[in-house]
Amino acid sequence: MKHIFRATLACALSYSGYGQTDGATRADWPHYGGSQLSWRFSALDQINASNIKALAPAWIFQTGDYAEGLQATPIVVDGVMYLITARAQVFALDASNGKVLWQHLYPPPRPGVAGGLSEVQESRGLTVGFGLVFFGSSDNHLVALDQKTGREVWNVAADDPKQCGCGISAAPLLVKDKVIIGGNGGDQAHRGYLTAFYAKTGRLAWRWYVIPGAGEKGNETWKGDSWKFGGGAPWMTGSYDPALNLVYWGTGNAASDFYDGARAPSADKSKETNLYTASVVALEADTGKLRWHYQEVPDDLWDFDSSYEVILMDREVRGRMRQLLAHMSKSGLTFVLDRTTGEFLGVFSVPEVRNWISGVTEDGKLVGRNEPKPGQLADFCPSPAGAKSWNSMAYSPRTGLLYAPINEVCAALRPTDEAPQEGHSFMNSSMDFKPAPGRVNYSHLDAWDPISGKRVWSYPYKYILLASVLATAGDLVFTGDPEGDFIALNARTGDKIWSYQTGAGHRGSAMSYSVGGRQFIATPSGWQMGLVGGLVRLFPDLQVRGGSTVVAFALPEAAR
Repeated sequence: MKHIFRATLACALSYSGYGQTDGATRADWPHYGGSQLSWRFSALDQINASNIKALAPAWIFQTGDYAEGLQATPIVVDGVMYLITARAQVFALDASNGKVLWQHLYPPPRPGVAGGLSEVQESRGLTVGFGLVFFGSSDNHLVALDQKTGREVWNVAADDPKQCGCGISAAPLLVKDKVIIGGNGGDQAHRGYLTAFYAKTGRLAWRWYVIPGAGEKGNETWKGDSWKFGGGAPWMTGSYDPALNLVYWGTGNAASDFYDGARAPSADKSKETNLYTASVVALEADTGKLRWHYQEVPDDLWDFDSSYEVILMDREVRGRMRQLLAHMSKSGLTFVLDRTTGEFLGVFSVPEVRNWISGVTEDGKLVGRNEPKPGQLADFCPSPAGAKSWNSMAYSPRTGLLYAPINEVCAALRPTDEAPQEGHSFMNSSMDFKPAPGRVNYSHLDAWDPISGKRVWSYPYKYILLASVLATAGDLVFTGDPEGDFIALNARTGDKIWSYQTGAGHRGSAMSYSVGGRQFIATPSGWQMGLVGGLVRLFPDLQVRGGSTVVAFALPEAAR
């Protein structure tokens, strides 16, 4: 593949100056991605390569909610950890010792109230601000709890889950006086959207629909009335640049996922199709007005959502400092854009096995599209589960590298042309996962230079990697595997230098914080089976254990 970038990487940004934008966390971990820039990078360096062998559990907390593991990113503010389980049970813990300060038990949805994916029990995080703790529910409510007591302050319905077949699994994003949330439903006969509520009251501030309505710009990229059920839900958590006052979000795939006969108005695959699905969008934070968009996969026929994290950074490109964003879609294509204008600056592909396209041009156009055909069974790599799943990559300003967990899994698809039923699944194909051919290892954690588009190192793993990545100023990279091992790699070389067996598989997101001058590394442990069980069954010798535990690691006094 060609890269638009040449040798333009400046020296790694020094720890004392991260350029114009600082997305590092310190004592607190206040947002899902660490900061609103989604780096998942901690500036704490008490724990580093020279002393990590002494790292040991400081405290362990069992949630008691073992349905679908523990998928969230813990939030820490002023020495208190806030945690949500898959069934939306919320805890406030003393972050120094794991002692429970309060617990809120959100009632489960009544049977039959929700439809489609909203029946799946999963919650990936929460957020904290204005003295409140915010989270979304599987029955499509956004809830605010009192930060000190856990008492419910307000509760608003984002939509009727029985009609839309959607719920909220992602962590909300707190932006100024608003809390913004998307919803799952990219695979449903549903029209996806982002909604902003006023944080103090829960009152509606604005709503932005991914798919333009009749008469709106972009609606012409949909055939007939297909826009009404076109999917596109932005089902993960976005980012925010305070200086530009712009919110950045990735949008979901068009529905139906694998058949476009009813939705694509043109046979020209080089044109934008089914806007604004499979795109990165920039919205004005105060109004929700679309400032710019970039569609990564026009006429998506592979379920290659662009819903994942958007990493904001300032870097030098061809001798000029630029305000950038880096974004990876399910396909493994990673786009680098100017986040002020949406200008395309570069792209690189991360999976080692790929047959859905033959390549990408220097201006970002897909080449050699291999599309699923109705009634024909064929294998496609990567699979609709993604070269990377929703688990987040990390960015270190010390090394200038992105750290991403990549899976080498394919799937056999046989599309159908069924019509939509509102709020119901609208994928139009069966899905049979299979390991990528000719391999021994089926995943790898990679370090990528986003400016040159070159892989710097790769750490192979036998099975699949579905936990997020944490990078720290101690030049360490942390993640976990489904066998239960929580591991640390050297951020510059990829060498494995430490591990700890937590007793359950890793699906959530590690983070770092400090209390009283002591740095902690905390990780959720507990495997999710509902939506990834098909991947696990690819490996008969893989023993995955469930659980729902937070393990907080720290150095003993003598090692600090």
